[in-house]
This record gives sequence, structure tokens and C-alpha cells, in this order.
Amino acid sequence: MTDPVVERIRNHPDYQRLKAQRSRLGWTLTILMLIVFYGYIGLIAFDRPFLGRPLHEGAVTSIGMPVALFVILFTIAVTGLYIWRANSRYDALTRRILQEAGQ
Repeated sequence: MTDPVVERIRNHPDYQRLKAQRSRLGWTLTILMLIVFYGYIGLIAFDRPFLGRPLHEGAVTSIGMPVALFVILFTIAVTGLYIWRANSRYDALTRRILQEAGQ
């Protein structure tokens, strides 16, 4: 036996929309993250000399450093994007669903 409020939430059209939006965003960001991460790992595995080349003639820093920094910053950006979307859209939609289902 389920709680009637839970059933109202499950059947609410906005709840179905919320689930679909969250899932779509989650999978999109996951796929982007996998492409960036495994692209970096692929460079390490298959083209290590490319990553070891200096940024320019006479430079001490190799190309691998900014590429690795990009992977880290991309991860932070993806996390920030998800948090921003969750706080700006999903939280308001969740509150509205709970408010309407509780009546």
C-alpha cells in the first residue's frame, strides 16, 4: 500500500517532466565528461610524445599541462552547470510539485 501523496506526486505531469529533464541533463553531462576524460586518456596511451612537446620553442611547460588543466576545469564547469540547473530550475519545480500534491 502506498501513500496517496506519493501517488499524486508520481502521477503529476510536472514530476514526469522533472524526471525527464534531470535524466536528459545527467546523461548529456556524463557523455561529455566521458568524451573529455577518455580523450585525455587516449592521448596518454596513443600519443604520449604529443603531450610531451613543449608549448613553444624554449618553453619548459609541455602541452600535457594545459590539456590536463582543461580536463580539471571542464569537470568543475560540468559540476557547476548541474548545480546551477538544479538550484534554478529543479528546486522550484520540486517545490511546486510537493505543494500541489500536498493539497
